[in-house]
Amino acid sequence: MTTIASPAPTDGPTRDPRILVFSTNTISDPGIDLAGSAHMSYSPGVRVISLPCTSGIRPSWILHAIDAGFDGVFIASDGDECAFLPDCSKRASAIIAEAQRRLRQAGESPQRVRLAAICSVCAEPFTKHITGFAEALATLGPAQRRPVEAGVA
Repeated sequence: MTTIASPAPTDGPTRDPRILVFSTNTISDPGIDLAGSAHMSYSPGVRVISLPCTSGIRPSWILHAIDAGFDGVFIASDGDECAFLPDCSKRASAIIAEAQRRLRQAGESPQRVRLAAICSVCAEPFTKHITGFAEALATLGPAQRRPVEAGVA
């Protein structure tokens, strides 16, 4: 498993929320790359981890990201275009619901997790989703930091 490095803190009274994006190699990554190559503006606190399929994300990874200092986790889903599983969207929704349930149990807002289908040419929708998510996270304030346990799976 890849270790998630804590994002560097920013100076000053206001800062851009730190957002971890789980993206898929063949569907949402090209859309996110297109946003970057088109010089579209979105939060500089965004970090992206690529995966083959949205349904491979584990709720514990989402909680680990929040515990490691990210303010929110955005899942750039395959939607109905997943090449691996016909029920990927249904599985991804269940994963997000479980992560939100665990966040509530930990005393954290379930609004720190968002899911949206991002296609390979969805640069503008991606930037709009991330900008709106960053604004929502800014109103929530920083996430509570809890000790990160080693070996989270």
